Amino acid sequence: MCSPYDPAQCPTVSEMLSRLGDKWSVLVIMVLRKGPQRFSDLKRAVVGISQRMLTLTLRALERDGMVKRTVYPTVPPRVEYELTEVGQSFSEPIEAVGGWVFNNYSKIHDARAEFDQRTAAERGNDKLIRIG
Repeated sequence: MCSPYDPAQCPTVSEMLSRLGDKWSVLVIMVLRKGPQRFSDLKRAVVGISQRMLTLTLRALERDGMVKRTVYPTVPPRVEYELTEVGQSFSEPIEAVGGWVFNNYSKIHDARAEFDQRTAAERGNDKLIRIG
C-alpha cells in the first residue's frame, strides 16, 4: 500500500527513479539477481562498463542499501557483491520494465522507423519550401 504524499520524501523518490533509469545500475542489479559476484565477473558480465563506472555504480548501490559488499580475509583479499533484500525487491520493477520492452520490441521499432521516415520527409519538405 502506498504511503500518503510526503514532500520531505520527494528527493529520495527522485534519486531512486534516477537509479531505476540509470542503465549501469539496472544492468548490475540484473547480473546480481543470479547471486553474489566478484568485481571482475561483474565487469565481464556488464558489457561496455568501465572499471571506474562499475566502481561508482557499486558504491551508489551499496549506499542506497541495495548491494552488500563482503571482503574475505584472503591474500589477495576477495571481494563479493550481492543484492540485499531491498536490492532484490528493487530488481522486480526493473525486470517488469525489461519484460515490457521485450513484449513490445517490434512495436517500438516499427514506431521508430515510421517516425524517422515521417520526420525525414518533413525535413525534406522544409528544404523545398525554403528554397522555393
